[in-house]
Amino acid sequence: MSGQRDELAGPPAPEESVWNALHDTGREQFDNFFECWIGEQERYLQELQAASPDPSLDDGQLRRLISTVVQHYEHYYMNKAIYAKHNVTAMFSPSWTSTLEDALLWVGGWRPSTAFHLLYSKSGIEFESHLESLLRGVAGPDVGHLSLRQLAQVDELQRRIIKEEREITEKQAELQETVANVTMVELSHAVTERRLKPETAAERVETSVESMSEGLQKVLEKADNLRLRTLKDLVDLLNPIQAVHFLTAAAELHLRLHEWGKQRDGAAAAAACA
Repeated sequence: MSGQRDELAGPPAPEESVWNALHDTGREQFDNFFECWIGEQERYLQELQAASPDPSLDDGQLRRLISTVVQHYEHYYMNKAIYAKHNVTAMFSPSWTSTLEDALLWVGGWRPSTAFHLLYSKSGIEFESHLESLLRGVAGPDVGHLSLRQLAQVDELQRRIIKEEREITEKQAELQETVANVTMVELSHAVTERRLKPETAAERVETSVESMSEGLQKVLEKADNLRLRTLKDLVDLLNPIQAVHFLTAAAELHLRLHEWGKQRDGAAAAAACA
């Protein structure tokens, strides 16, 4: 979608209700915001699904819808960054997701390279569904018909994203190793031996944890920036209808995983109480 960002300048309608879920009365409850945000995502999914088969929509109308959906993701990461400043560790162990989703987390969110697997999976499914038309020499506009140029661009982008993923993973590993540094080992031993007053120990622990939290916040910021940039860059490589199909698949996967995970957790909780 060459030059799409310039063409998508029109901002979407403000989502004040979602923003207020985070900021009302000074509460910083990201789980409340998330529930509002995911409800909005369900609504945008319906709009994407309606737009895909509608021949009356031109490229300009599709681009405006794409812009709205992408800015909805931007809105999520903006609010996430605000909350992370107050409680970054909660972003690595979120209460608003299911245990299934937690098992798939990479640095507090989805792994950016997953977007490429999603694109290839969706492309393969749509290619097979239109195979008969292709054999007749009729090519459709969806992601099942990526051009050779597009495939080369996607491959190049994927290589860059994976390289950045590895760098962030290594940085997170370095931070995780600091839990066993000299300061923490000496402190844990002193507390065990009761050589420190509880208030002194708590103060020193907080100082060490605060230092680690600052590092985690920087790593999370890099990871979230990479997630959002991956989404935007992929959408830019697609034409309008292809982008609609890709964003539809992304929303479907996210929403259904969230739904399935909640159902599994609910069933497990019910079984435990039986």
